[in-house]
Amino acid sequence: MRCPFCQHDNDRVLDTRASEDGFSVRRRRCCNNCRRRFTTYERVEEIGIRVIKKDLVREPLNREKIRAGIETACWKRPPSRERIDSVVEGIVAEIHGQFEDEVTSKQVGEIVMKHLAPLDEVAFVRFASVYHEFDNLNDFVKVLSLRQRPSDVGP
Repeated sequence: MRCPFCQHDNDRVLDTRASEDGFSVRRRRCCNNCRRRFTTYERVEEIGIRVIKKDLVREPLNREKIRAGIETACWKRPPSRERIDSVVEGIVAEIHGQFEDEVTSKQVGEIVMKHLAPLDEVAFVRFASVYHEFDNLNDFVKVLSLRQRPSDVGP
């Protein structure tokens, strides 16, 4: 592993821990040259699922695009980076569990919304407004009424 500070390629591992998601390993390392410490993460290489976009262009599933969309929806909202990371891992795991080779962007969006709703309802509405390309207030009302459960409706 190359040191991010001095670019020397000789270090030692101080600590190794499995992450909570079970799909990655966190390692604390110390550079033998400059003695600075840094953290690395190792992740199992995933099978290449491709996303079929609206214009039928296919591109690799990109975990960072999912994270960016969720972070944008959660802007100035309470969910922590750790909770967002956990949701992203759950989304990617569900996609890999349900699909082998390809998934449509619509299916990815539906899975993201399913995981985003329990995380933060305002973030869910923000994401849904972009995902569904809302044009007016009635579109918002439709999605919000779908989110309401019978126990949420008052007398």
